[in-house]
Amino acid sequence: MEAIRKQASRLREQVARQQQAVFKQFGGGGYGSGLSDEAELHQHQKLEKLYISTRAAKHYQRDIVRGVEGYIVTGSKQVEIGTKLSEDSRKYGSDNTCTNGNVLTRAALSYGRARAQMEKERGNMLKALGTQVAEPLRAMVLGAPLEDARHLAQRYDRMRQEAEAQATEVARRQAKARESQGNPDILMKLESAEAKLQDLKSNMTILGKEAASALASVEDQQQKLTLERLLAMVESERGYHQRVLQILDQLEGEMASERQRIEAPSTPSSTDNMPPPPSYEEANGVFASQMHDTSTDSMGYFLGEVLFPYHGVTEVELSLSTGEYVVVRKVTSSGWAEGECKGKAGWFPYEYIERRERVLANKVSEVF
Repeated sequence: MEAIRKQASRLREQVARQQQAVFKQFGGGGYGSGLSDEAELHQHQKLEKLYISTRAAKHYQRDIVRGVEGYIVTGSKQVEIGTKLSEDSRKYGSDNTCTNGNVLTRAALSYGRARAQMEKERGNMLKALGTQVAEPLRAMVLGAPLEDARHLAQRYDRMRQEAEAQATEVARRQAKARESQGNPDILMKLESAEAKLQDLKSNMTILGKEAASALASVEDQQQKLTLERLLAMVESERGYHQRVLQILDQLEGEMASERQRIEAPSTPSSTDNMPPPPSYEEANGVFASQMHDTSTDSMGYFLGEVLFPYHGVTEVELSLSTGEYVVVRKVTSSGWAEGECKGKAGWFPYEYIERRERVLANKVSEVF
């Protein structure tokens, strides 16, 4: 029993000496264990930081891709719903079933047209997010450069572990050589073990530099590409919201004009029951008859001021805003007038304007 205790004690001392020898050559912790050589330790720490950095960037890129893909799926459903609403509004406006005017009809047509434009812009934005953001990031996450660099780092880690094991073997053989008092066979095995350790350390240094260079290159690409794709995503969304805001501003103006026709008490009688503007042939006929009497033609022109806004529905109608001036060329018996405003000619209800001299006269009378 005593002999067994002594043998166990010697074994513990031998293991302790081997561990001390290993710790003199290697440091502990982290991504494998670092070598006691300052350059090798610095290389190991740099590689460990690069590995962590590229792994975190990869996860962030993957999160962006998942987020964008989810946004596209949800947005595509919104496009589908919005397009259906646009079609329903267009259908209501086209059917024109209302018996009390067509104000809502025109508003529904305007809304359907604007909604279709907005959904088209949304679809373009979603397509841009897919091609300009999700696809490039996904390609980098699954790309060969990142995987190759990570494989180099993993090979480096395995080689370090192998070097640690070989260092332990060298320490064991050194202790055995000291106890053997110069046994040639033991010394030869020690030299072979030390030579293998040196080869491992040399190869490990070369592989560590290659892995660090590859990971540094990947890290630089990750930083640049991710920032560029985030910026592209912001620009796409910003452009989409700007264009939608323009569409909504125009739509609001059109619908507010329709509401004024209903709510404004001083607004002229509704034009819903008015006959349509004269046709092209009728208008030409009027002009042709006026060409025979130059005095009538010169006296028929007058300057009018717009009292109430009017939104032209057809291509031959002229849209007017309150306070604008119109050169009126003729007035028909059906209540329509033809004239020019801001370089554009067309038809409009005569009740929506007043002769400029009358407006001025009314203002003067109010003053006195």
